[in-house]
Amino acid sequence: MKSKVLQINLKSIPETGLDLAIDLGPEWFARWREEDPDLEFADAHITGRVNLSKHGQDILVRGQLTGHLELACSRCLESFEAPADAEFDLLLAPRSTAAGGEDEELSQEDLDLDYYSGEIIDVESLIKEQIILMIPLKPLCQDDCRGLCPRCGANLNQETCQCRNDNVNSPFAHLAKLKM
Repeated sequence: MKSKVLQINLKSIPETGLDLAIDLGPEWFARWREEDPDLEFADAHITGRVNLSKHGQDILVRGQLTGHLELACSRCLESFEAPADAEFDLLLAPRSTAAGGEDEELSQEDLDLDYYSGEIIDVESLIKEQIILMIPLKPLCQDDCRGLCPRCGANLNQETCQCRNDNVNSPFAHLAKLKM
């Protein structure tokens, strides 16, 4: 079952579970970008599957997503295609069983637990969360990316800048003169 809007009514989940085919292309990511302009995925494409099954009032969400994301390198700012691959298991419990407002340490099992309220499960928000978790904190186009020259801004992966050998007036240059 392909769905553009991934809002699932609890009553539509049969006892055997509900399988959803996921196919998220540029139009889905463009809609996401409208909601949060800081997220830029120009040519991203994710496919996969999600299974929802009832366990009493709890809903078990199992899924697998694969594809690629278009990211910007954190050193040279060039766009690059990053592979995306994730498997996830989430348990959704009714919001009424959620703990109160007191502070408590979360266990590993608590990290795979989320809550729902009402009769609708928002699978789209669960998928967005999994995609965000796939993004590295510092995306790199390659492990040995040399980045940009801090003076002229040249991409050091593509060219050698002329200012690299100039004496850089760094505030730490005076520390080199100190003797220990």
